[in-house]
Amino acid sequence: MSTSDLLTPAPAAESSVPPSNSAPNGWRRVAWAAPPLLIVLVIAVYPLVRVLTESVGGTGQSSWHAVLGSEIFRRALVTTAQIAVCSTIGCLVLGTFLAVVLAFVPFPGSVVVARLIDTVLALPSFLITLAFTFLYGSAGAVNAAIFELTGNRPLDFLATPAGVIAAEITFFTPFVVRPLLASFTVMSTDQLNVAASLGASPWRVLRTVIMPEAVPSLMAGGSLVLLLTLNEFGIVLFTGAKDVVTLPMLVYTRGIVSFDLPGAAVIATVQVLLSLILYGAYRLVFARITTNRRGGR
Repeated sequence: MSTSDLLTPAPAAESSVPPSNSAPNGWRRVAWAAPPLLIVLVIAVYPLVRVLTESVGGTGQSSWHAVLGSEIFRRALVTTAQIAVCSTIGCLVLGTFLAVVLAFVPFPGSVVVARLIDTVLALPSFLITLAFTFLYGSAGAVNAAIFELTGNRPLDFLATPAGVIAAEITFFTPFVVRPLLASFTVMSTDQLNVAASLGASPWRVLRTVIMPEAVPSLMAGGSLVLLLTLNEFGIVLFTGAKDVVTLPMLVYTRGIVSFDLPGAAVIATVQVLLSLILYGAYRLVFARITTNRRGGR
């Protein structure tokens, strides 16, 4: 090799890095994100904005001050909160019992019962109310059977808050059962076996091992039920409970019956704000519990 060959610079190596195509990828992402974003804007955001703007334009008895200061609104707010809280507590108690029995107390037909619970999730809420009417109404099957024996029809609770709560517990309990069953399915059996080998009673195993692991699922199901019962309209309407006035019923009455759209928009805005506040509180509490559980591990 000559000296000139050594001094001659070698040809530059061809770069193996492909040319940047970030711009086409960016436009492709925008094209994929635009349709769902547009759908959300049209279906969810636009109606909320319209309700808010309609509520601001109210005057007289339809203004914010008049609506929020009215006695019927305060009673509807208290009634809505009472029914939602009582229904949620009932769903948590009944749902926990059903989930524990289905997961840890096997019996013939447990799979069928679980599938029936899943079926309730696919039914509209007013069907449960109609079923309650056929069973426990003044001319229902239960009252008819009691009348044949005693000559009286003692059951008359469907048109009361208790009837609404009973119907909501029946319909919304599967929303608690499903997350709990999913949590119990992935739960490690080692802790259960160790606790049983140490002589712990079934109640102690349930209290100290099973239920602490199910807290996130209980919170998820309970918060969902609370939001759904807070905004439930069909069950209250179909029970015929004229004296049970909730916020959704008040929105219906003022908007559809009285044609007071600004007043109905004020109440609907309050309903939306309550739902958002409850959802935000749930997210904060759930994040804190999750962080504490990870730190404990």
